[in-house]
Amino acid sequence: MLKGKEIVLGVTGGIAAYKAAEFLRLLVKREASVHVVMTRNAQEFVTPLTFQTLSGKPVVTDPFALIQDEKIAHIALADLAELVVILPATANILGKIAAGIADDFLSTLVMATRAPVLLAPSMNVNMWESAAVKKNVEILIQRGFHFIEPGEGELACGWYGKGRLAELEDVIEKIEDLFTEKDLAGERFLVTAGPTQEPIDPVRFLTNRSSGKMGYALALMAKRRGGEVVLISGPTSLRPPRPVIRIVSVRTAEEMRKAVSEHLPWSTVV
Repeated sequence: MLKGKEIVLGVTGGIAAYKAAEFLRLLVKREASVHVVMTRNAQEFVTPLTFQTLSGKPVVTDPFALIQDEKIAHIALADLAELVVILPATANILGKIAAGIADDFLSTLVMATRAPVLLAPSMNVNMWESAAVKKNVEILIQRGFHFIEPGEGELACGWYGKGRLAELEDVIEKIEDLFTEKDLAGERFLVTAGPTQEPIDPVRFLTNRSSGKMGYALALMAKRRGGEVVLISGPTSLRPPRPVIRIVSVRTAEEMRKAVSEHLPWSTVV
């Protein structure tokens, strides 16, 4: 899916910058061609050498850099990019892009590119919930920028709440979604997955060995290709797919039957 794709990875100055190195490794593992751009503040957390070693390409940190001694770097990379990913995206870079400020290499590249831009915010919960950041996110969504929302949990600053960087595999899934043709748009998929459990008494039950993996994978691909999906799932240990998929949890075969019957008229594909 990502083999040979030209991706620009922008790294900004947040504590989650160290995760960008692992994210880069995941992209390279999928054979993407990744060009890393670091802001000055990002270099306070991770050195350019780390990203150069992992990507096999020079890391751009100088806003006046040239490529091949003649091409203006921010224009050349902007034209080359099939996707720009900014991870982590701080409140500062969100504000710059929303306000049309281009005062460093990364913000200038974003203004110059016609490629899709995916933003993966990471910041303190109070910053994420501030009126200014909310407004900037709203502006950027209206302008066609793509977001993967931050997760909720314990933050590096000691606070608990929404603001931590999204799981890297979820970011990868979002990227694959952006590169996937939406050839199933308009279709409505009803997918069943996982086992059912028939109680014998309050402790014991009869079940089967279904893992749910096939159903979850089908639901994910249907959603990635543009379809609407309702996933009816028995008890599994699988993590719900990151894309917006409606999941109906059931336990018994009768609950499964009722859920399928309820959603059957809505669906075009079962």
